[in-house]
Amino acid sequence: MSELKIYLDKDINRDLIKTKKIAIIGFGSQGYGQSMNLKDSGCDVILGLREDGKSAEKARKYGFKVMNIEDAVKEADVVQILIPDEIQAEVFERQIKPNMHKGQYLMFSHGFNIHFKKIVAPEDVNVIMVAPKGPGHTVRSEYELGKGVPSLIAIYQDGTGDSKEVALSYASAIGAGRAGIIETTFREETETDLFGEQAVICGGVSALIKAGYETLVEAGYSPYMAYFETLHEMKLIVDLICEGGLGNMRYSISNTAEYGDMTRGPRVIGKDSKDAMKKILEDIQSGKFSDEFMTEMKSGCAVFDELRRVNREHSLEKVGEEIRSSFVWGKDKKIVDRTRN
Repeated sequence: MSELKIYLDKDINRDLIKTKKIAIIGFGSQGYGQSMNLKDSGCDVILGLREDGKSAEKARKYGFKVMNIEDAVKEADVVQILIPDEIQAEVFERQIKPNMHKGQYLMFSHGFNIHFKKIVAPEDVNVIMVAPKGPGHTVRSEYELGKGVPSLIAIYQDGTGDSKEVALSYASAIGAGRAGIIETTFREETETDLFGEQAVICGGVSALIKAGYETLVEAGYSPYMAYFETLHEMKLIVDLICEGGLGNMRYSISNTAEYGDMTRGPRVIGKDSKDAMKKILEDIQSGKFSDEFMTEMKSGCAVFDELRRVNREHSLEKVGEEIRSSFVWGKDKKIVDRTRN
């Protein structure tokens, strides 16, 4: 294992990115969070969007200059692509690539399209990554608190020789230098990120919560109690883990909970679960998942839409909405406000 190097603001030329014009392509969660933070850090930011779209309307309300994608790319030094993975390649070929010039910095926050060669950049363009390890709305909310979300950087092509310095400076401007920046590769970021999303932090956790909730409800317990015990307390426990690891969580919980954790947890997530995780990782590494995902996106999303519908209508979601709407707790300032960001 190589020695861990964490870059902080003190290690970075924070003014370097301020000498570059940055075009952010997209104004979704990451586009919103990163562009807002860049602007507040004194950077020169333009938004490449459909000029008559809802995102453009929102961006203008925040004081951004909005241009069509082609013109934004022509004008920029740094082009950060923050539209969904499934449409990046098409937009790149039609609107971005024909308008790029030598020495530009093509940036991503996820290595998916570069690593799986859905996008092949011109050889005379730098290709870099700045990947905050958190949703864009959290990137913004942490920045507003004077903090930051840790970030990864990676360099794929470095024709000008300063791509790492530019990536670090950009990462600092979105707040990551307050928390910590680690260098990786496009391959490592892409494959570990997909695995984490599918097997643990999204897919694994969602499936675990639903299975626990269903087990309690099917055994005759109140769905409200099942919601609290399987979903609500998850955040409180994860906060303890993020602060100081599993040991921190176990220090904070009761002896009863700690004993149950260590003796019963492996029954739920045991050899079968780990074997399933290994198969998920194999599908990611081979490109099978990326091909399946892109095929689904291009064929009309019938399977994806049905999965969304089924999960949206799950009892857990309806019970949770009822409970949260009646709570005073946790309402002071939402991280995600769909009317605003």
